[in-house]
Amino acid sequence: MALTLEDRLDITELIALHGHLVDEGELDRLTEVFTPDVEYDLTDFAQGTVTGLPELVGASLALGPANPVAHHVTNVVIEASAQGRVRVRSKGLGVRTDGSCGSVTYEDTVVRTVAGWRISHRRVSARRIPLTPGTAAPR
Repeated sequence: MALTLEDRLDITELIALHGHLVDEGELDRLTEVFTPDVEYDLTDFAQGTVTGLPELVGASLALGPANPVAHHVTNVVIEASAQGRVRVRSKGLGVRTDGSCGSVTYEDTVVRTVAGWRISHRRVSARRIPLTPGTAAPR
C-alpha cells in the first residue's frame, strides 16, 4: 500500500496528538487517536497489555501522580505494510514532576478507519540502558 504525503502528515499528527490529549487530561478524546479495541502493550513496565479504550483510560487514571506531566514524541518513522496497516516507530520522552525524564520507544500499528487513521496496537518499550561497545544487536 502506497502512502500519500497527506497520509504521512495525518499519521504524524495522530502520533503527536496522544501527548497533547493525555497531558491536558482530555482522555475522553482518545477516540481521536486509538481504535475502540486498541491493544496497548505495557509489558515492559510489568503492566501487561491493556485492551480497549475504557481499560486504557482506567490504567492512565490509576497511575495518578505517577503520570508524567509532559509527553513529547519525536523521530517518527512511517512504513507502509500489507492489509492497509502502517507500522510507525517513534521515540517518547516523559517529563516527571521532579524534572526527571524517561525515554521510551513506541511501536504502533496504525489503520485507516471511517474516522481517519487510528492506532490499533501500541507497544511501549522503556529505554533504560545506553548504547555501549558490544551491546548493539547484529544485523
